[in-house]
Amino acid sequence: MKRIPITIIPGDGIGPEIMDMTISVLKAVNAPLEYEVFEAGGNSFKKGIASGVPQETIDSIKRTRLVLKGPLETPVGFGEKSANVTLRKLFETFANIRPIREFAGVETPYKSRGIDLVVVRENVEDLYAGIEHMQTADVAQCLKLITRKGSEKAIRTAFELARSEGRKSVHCATKANIMKMTEGMFKRVFEEVSKEYPEIQAHHIIVDNCAHQLVKKPEQFEVIVTTNMNGDILSDLTSALVGGLGFAPSANVGKDIAIFEAVHWSAPKYAGKDTINPAAVMLSSVMMLRYLKLEDQALQIENAIRLTLEDGIATKDVLDPINAVGTKEFTSAVIRNLGKSPKNYPARKSQLVDMSKVVLSPEKTKTLFTDGADVFIEFKGTQYDLGPMLESIAAGTAVKLKMISNRGTKVYPGTSETDCVDHWRCRFVNRNGKEISDRQIYDLLWRVTEKGLKWMHIEKLQLIDSVPGWTKAQGED
Repeated sequence: MKRIPITIIPGDGIGPEIMDMTISVLKAVNAPLEYEVFEAGGNSFKKGIASGVPQETIDSIKRTRLVLKGPLETPVGFGEKSANVTLRKLFETFANIRPIREFAGVETPYKSRGIDLVVVRENVEDLYAGIEHMQTADVAQCLKLITRKGSEKAIRTAFELARSEGRKSVHCATKANIMKMTEGMFKRVFEEVSKEYPEIQAHHIIVDNCAHQLVKKPEQFEVIVTTNMNGDILSDLTSALVGGLGFAPSANVGKDIAIFEAVHWSAPKYAGKDTINPAAVMLSSVMMLRYLKLEDQALQIENAIRLTLEDGIATKDVLDPINAVGTKEFTSAVIRNLGKSPKNYPARKSQLVDMSKVVLSPEKTKTLFTDGADVFIEFKGTQYDLGPMLESIAAGTAVKLKMISNRGTKVYPGTSETDCVDHWRCRFVNRNGKEISDRQIYDLLWRVTEKGLKWMHIEKLQLIDSVPGWTKAQGED
């Protein structure tokens, strides 16, 4: 059989050793793969590569269109962007598929509940767009970007997955009750797309209730589709239901490319100690084999992992240190069990989604009308000082000051007990019902500057097909 080239990124911390174990299992089932090994993550950052992904790694992925990778280091609260996210975004792997299924031999409070679900997470936008700015010295901002196109790609992937695996329901988890524009868009696209899959039950659920229900009654879920940040959090929760992140594989899929990786982090303090659970990367390789339509090898590996655990052979994340085995011994047991099946919870025969079926709806033309602008201003005084200044600035222009908010709450005109900071959203609206031009907005900004006020950015208030494309502040009429 012709060998399929694949890019291997061993990763950081525990990554290299669990990747070695996984490749040994792939070789034991004679998976027809040709490995190209390249780095990303920690070592690349240390070499001064800001993205954490060297050009030679990118070139390999462009050739192979297929990646199996270990966990990569990501600085927390400082430093460069996540190399994991960079890889997902560079190659537009727009959906992250994270299956969770019960294992015999892994004791959890949910034993014998029959948990078998998949989280499909939008994978390249939302807060993970990583667009952050310091607005003032003490106010930070992160833009939450949700697009119709990005939402539809992930949502269609979820429905196609449900259809391909014979699943009967898809839940869409959002915070659309609070974020009506962003999370609301995801919900609206879900409701539109669901009509094309009449055989599948479509349910919307508020994300915090989804987390609650996952703990209370996880067996009610089959597929959950959600936005990027929600999906990251919920999928970690679901992995805990069946034993933890050591059993959490994932696939980042795009139109003609896929990156397979464990959900867990690099755990550097355990590196080289022969104690870590390699199952998550092994199960990620199973997803990869299914993507390649190598179902026989995929079934062999998954069933061998399940039988090994059923036989009571597991690492210390599952068993106490006296009875636990090491990484290498667990891998040897998996290899010995190839070709055998467990008595309970055998691998379910399935294929990953045929991504060619994820076809987007045609875009609709919309009319835009600029009704005003929100101007964000840094100011050390109070709203009662700022408000009259802005009203004076707007006098004689095409706009008038409607209100000022601070951290989302209206504080002017009127009174408020809000503990204000030096970051003010100042909402100007048109006086006469005519569309506000860019030139008129420039004029407003120039007047603000001439008065010695410091503005950091603006947002146009646009009517989209006559519907306001902005939200009101808390307390705004």
